[in-house]
Amino acid sequence: MANKTLNIEGNIVDKDKVSRGRIEIDEASGLILKVSEPTGTADFIFKDELIFPGFIDLHVHAREDASHTQDYKEDFKSAGEAAINGGVVAFVEMPNNPVPPIDDASFKTKSDLTEKSSVTIILYAGIGPNTKPLSKMVPYKVFMGQSVGDLFFTSNEELEKALEKYKDQHVSFHCEDPEILKENAGRDMHEARRPPEAEISAVDFALKLIEKYNLTGKICHCSTLEGINKIINAKKRGKNVTVEVTPHHLFFDETMFPKNRKNFQVNPPIRQTKSNRLSMIAALKNGDIDYLATDHAPHTIEEKEKGMSGLTHLDTYGPFVTWLMKEHNFIPENIAKVCSYNPGNFINKFTPDKYGKIEKGYIGSLTVLDMNKQIKITEETLKTKPKWSPFLGMTFPGSVVMTVVKGKIYER
Repeated sequence: MANKTLNIEGNIVDKDKVSRGRIEIDEASGLILKVSEPTGTADFIFKDELIFPGFIDLHVHAREDASHTQDYKEDFKSAGEAAINGGVVAFVEMPNNPVPPIDDASFKTKSDLTEKSSVTIILYAGIGPNTKPLSKMVPYKVFMGQSVGDLFFTSNEELEKALEKYKDQHVSFHCEDPEILKENAGRDMHEARRPPEAEISAVDFALKLIEKYNLTGKICHCSTLEGINKIINAKKRGKNVTVEVTPHHLFFDETMFPKNRKNFQVNPPIRQTKSNRLSMIAALKNGDIDYLATDHAPHTIEEKEKGMSGLTHLDTYGPFVTWLMKEHNFIPENIAKVCSYNPGNFINKFTPDKYGKIEKGYIGSLTVLDMNKQIKITEETLKTKPKWSPFLGMTFPGSVVMTVVKGKIYER
């Protein structure tokens, strides 16, 4: 019996162009069989909508681990549902759990838990003072200073001693200098306890370690223009480093806080000036920043009101992209590069599947945006367990109308 195929026609976006075409996906394997000229006879024919290679989020905290003590915040099933809701077809999940994945056994145990998700999940392994590389190639995450969880370093010396063992590995850095955090720990405001200098100093040290130990480096959720400029200059000098930016650091600045600041607490904090925020948007638009990554970090609203750091974003990834396009004149090709192609290149190193393009042999996972169908973010529109978002009550200019995951259709 022949395999069934899914046929979709419309405006296909890649990093270089937008063109009308037909995508044929094998529903059994989930692979794209062919991309061709439209025929007008597909299962779904989109007129003005934009069909992207599925969006990929390189920075997610899904909370579930072997202890299951934080499943009430989120688990791999609910995170997958929130991802699909936001047009995200795959994500890479962070290791700062109560039971962190730091060796072969703990990594496999956590990896097995991801199978309940409807989207592809790749795990970062954690780096701590006494860890060593796993037996297979995986991405690693290092928390240079304390954030949320117990996987962090208290000094640069301790960090470098650990990273000596990770030569030639893929390492992503949460850049906050532990010494500067310690010096400012007694200050009143969260933003003052984690000043910009903590990130800028840590970026300098991370770039030094990336070069010294031949790492394939990524700087996570960079929030300072000075830090981003250091990374841009390092790339120009041929250093093997890329950088993420989050929706909250692009959308909010120090002039825009609501009354309840604790709900918006996050590490690194929202502390940039409006001009710095707009400069970061420009850097993402022109390709100097490589990835739009959410740092999705779910907590209950009660935990947020007590000062827990972290914001939810998976549900709103696609709507936020429409804001970049309508409010800041991103063209579809800009979005395909930072939301699909670049993150696809990142995860393709750790999976036999190929993501990031709409091309024969690539995974048939797609994100379809309607730029003219507004969406207001309410509790009812969210799939994340906390049912909270920093964008609650806001209306985005466009929305996700379909997410396709390996040939399976999820319509909005």
